[in-house]
Order: sequence, then C-alpha cells, then structure tokens
Amino acid sequence: MLNTRYARSGMVCTVDHLASSAGVAMLERGGSAADAAIAANAVLAVTAPHMCGLGGDLFALVHDGTGAPAALNASGRAGSGADPERLRAEGHDRMPHRHDVRSTPVPGCADGWLALHGRYGRLTAAEVLAPAIGHARDGFPASPLMIPALETVGPLCEDFASARQAGDLIRRPGVARALEALADGRDGFYLGEFGRGLLEVGGGEYTEDDLAEESAEWVDPLRVRAFGHDVWTMPPNSQGYLLLLALDIAEGLDLPSDPADPLWAHLLVEAARMAGHDRPEVLFDGASVEEALGSAAARRALIHPDRRVVVRDLTSPGDTTYLCAVDGDGMGVSLIQSNAAGFGGMVFEPRTGINLHNRGIGFSLVPGHPAEYGPGRRPPHTLVPALVTRPDGSLRSVVGTMGGDAQPQILLQILTRLLAHGQTPGEAIGAARWRLASGGTGFDTWDAPDQAMVEVEAGGPWSDGLRDRGHPVGAAPYGSAFGHAHLIDLLPSGVLAGAADPRSVIGAATGL
Repeated sequence: MLNTRYARSGMVCTVDHLASSAGVAMLERGGSAADAAIAANAVLAVTAPHMCGLGGDLFALVHDGTGAPAALNASGRAGSGADPERLRAEGHDRMPHRHDVRSTPVPGCADGWLALHGRYGRLTAAEVLAPAIGHARDGFPASPLMIPALETVGPLCEDFASARQAGDLIRRPGVARALEALADGRDGFYLGEFGRGLLEVGGGEYTEDDLAEESAEWVDPLRVRAFGHDVWTMPPNSQGYLLLLALDIAEGLDLPSDPADPLWAHLLVEAARMAGHDRPEVLFDGASVEEALGSAAARRALIHPDRRVVVRDLTSPGDTTYLCAVDGDGMGVSLIQSNAAGFGGMVFEPRTGINLHNRGIGFSLVPGHPAEYGPGRRPPHTLVPALVTRPDGSLRSVVGTMGGDAQPQILLQILTRLLAHGQTPGEAIGAARWRLASGGTGFDTWDAPDQAMVEVEAGGPWSDGLRDRGHPVGAAPYGSAFGHAHLIDLLPSGVLAGAADPRSVIGAATGL
C-alpha cells in the first residue's frame, strides 16, 4: 500500500522529486502555491521532456479562499498557415501523429506560466524559474523513466546524445537560454530565439503575429455535485466534462461498498462509457456541454448491472504530466501540462532544442466538423485537471493525472475511492486501476467505443466479473499506462495529506 505523506504548511506532488523539491523551495521562500507549481513545472520542462515542456500546452485550476476556483486555459491555437485542404489532398484522413509540425498549435505553456504568475505569484519570475535554469545549464541526472523514452528520439536532439542509462548527466543549454529569456518577459521567449526557430521549423505554419498573440485566458470552470462535494474542472476544449458527467452518473448507481467487487468496476466502466461515447461530436473549442452534463440521469438509466451495454445503439445519424501544490494559506493549484504523445510530435525547435507538442492530433479533418483543423482554432484536449471543494466552498482536494483519453476514467476511480469510500490519498492513488484502451494511439478511444477493451492493471480483482458481464478484458502490468496521478487532500484539521503516484517511479509528495 502506498503511504500517504502529511505536512502542515504546504505540499507539492509531482512525477519527479527534483520538481517537487523546487516547488517546496518556493514555499519556503514565502512563495504561493502558484509560484511552487510554476517552479515545479519548469523543472519538469527540463527533466521530463518526454512528458511535458515549453513546447506544450497547460491547463490549471486555482482555489484561493472560498467558492469557485479560477480556471486557466493556456492551450495554443493553430497557426495562420493551417490548411486542412492541403492535408486532405496529401491523403490524410486524420491529423499526422508524428514528425509533422502541422500537428503543433502555437505552444501555450509559457503563456500559462506568465498568466498564473501575474495573478497569483509572490516571488519574481526569475526566482521561480531559477531551479529549472540551473538544472538545464548545469545538468541533471536522467531518470529511469526518461531513458527508455530517449530511444525514440535518436539524432533529433543532441542534448540527449550521451544519455545511456539512469543517472547519466544531461545538459540542455538551449532550454536554459529560453527560460532566462522568459524570465525577462513574454517577448523574450515567443519573439526571441525560440520564436525565430519556431517560424523556421514551421515553414509557413505560423506568422510572427501568431506568436505575438497571448494564448492564455481565464475561463469559467465546470462543476458537478458528487458524493457530497463540488468537483471542478475545465470547460471545452478540455474533455473535463467527461469526468463530471461520469461522476454524476456513478453517484446515482448502487455502487458496492467494496471497490474490490467486480460490480464496482463494471458500473464505473459503464459510467465512463455512457459519458464518453459521443465525445467526437460533443467536444470542440467553444462547445457548450451543458446539455451533455444535464443528461446524466438518462445515460445512467441505460446501465445494466449484469451486462455491458452496446453504445453503438445509442449514437445518433481526442503524454502528459500533472502536478499539484497547496501553500500554507490554503491556496491550491491543480496544473496539468503536456506534449500529448511522448516527446510530442518528435519535432524539435532547432535553436533551443525544445521539443514541440502534437496536440493538434485532436483536430478533425472531416470537412465542416466543428473541431476541423484551421487557423486560430484550438484542438480538443484530453487534459483534465480537477479540484474538489466542500459544500461551504472551502478547498478539499487537488488531483489529476496523465493518461490521454483515460484521464477522466482514472480520476473517476480515484475520486470515488476518496469521496465515496473514504480512502486515504495513498490508498486511492496506489490502488490498481482499469482503463478503456483502443489499442491505437491512446487518443482514439471514442472513435469506436464498442471496440475499446477494458484493460485491468496487475492487482486489479475485477477481470472475471467484467468478462461475465460482456466486457472484452485485457491484462496489463502495473505502471505508467494507467497514469501518473497525484493528490493533495486538505484534512479537517488543516493538515495536508498527499500522495504521488508510485507508477512514476521517482515521483514525490514533498511537504513542509
């Protein structure tokens, strides 16, 4: 069983102990949870480029005081050169998954840090970015998770050429320069060395005006009442509504008291499937999901306790890192930042060596589709940060995970364990999981929802019961395929209880 960590004055949970330590250092210096989150994310942008980085996007929820959290959408938009007809003429029926810059909207991560810092930061940007700059300039030890990922990079970036095993020292001087430029202001990054390189590698996909336009914006979060709490997440273009809809469906079901019961897994699997089967039609930039969120009762009524429903009959004629931080004043930050696939699109900006995300794979190439690839549009996103408040509006938890399409499914299980069954963060995070898996890219589950297999992680006790109810079931080892989830829970005593996912190997819940 994973041990829960406890702290009195602040806590940071991330996938890498170097990042968690950087976040806690900000708290020790009097910084806010936002400062801690940015510092931790910036370190991850250096040490975990296979999961996140300056070439990716960002979403965050911030709770400061009582009531609704602030929601930050820092996902980038496709450049002015985005041309779906050209891709279709080349024979594409979906966005290129790798090695094509057209699947890279303008990266929003740096804009997200600046927006978060501008509203909630207490320290200077230079102070907050200093740990990441130091790791990039002076070197950091390659992690056990990073080394296998580097096999796919090959000669694409010389920063990683000498890394052969965990512990080998890696330096990223171009990333250090980019972070130093960002510490001096937005233009130093987007219109400086990185921006010039992005225009070069873009080959007409972007213009300087595209890079000059800030991508981060504060938006209204979505909310649902579930298990006696308010659960909050991001609106579209995030798929966060799937988590809220699945929770609403699940709360009305007769869940067994023991999560080891196969009926527990079956009902949650069906809640996730009922919530997500029509995502390709529902999710796009600017979509209203109020109708979908209001359909929980109707979708719940379709669930049968003894058999799997064929969702085809219900349908009418989209790698990452998550981190969270809470400071001594009770500010909580739930932040998720991503490249999409590992190392993103396998395209590197040539001047700084920053790898670019491929979140554009969420776009459609169907003519007239509301999520069709085009200039200035944001793609549908799998990123789902979550935050939980008590009925009086006070902060209860910050939680999230990586995992592509499976993010809402993983969070559904964790939040049900935490809120409905009273498990500790360590129990909820460490427990075995299931996920719906397409066998494809990890971003295409809902293209054919009836073909998705329920993969059960090693240690999960549900396989036979799920098969008996008609689910196609597969087995998978305990590990990263089931997410890197992190959770900080604010106990009634005011003590912070947190857990970093053991699947991340070097993750750390660090407090003070």
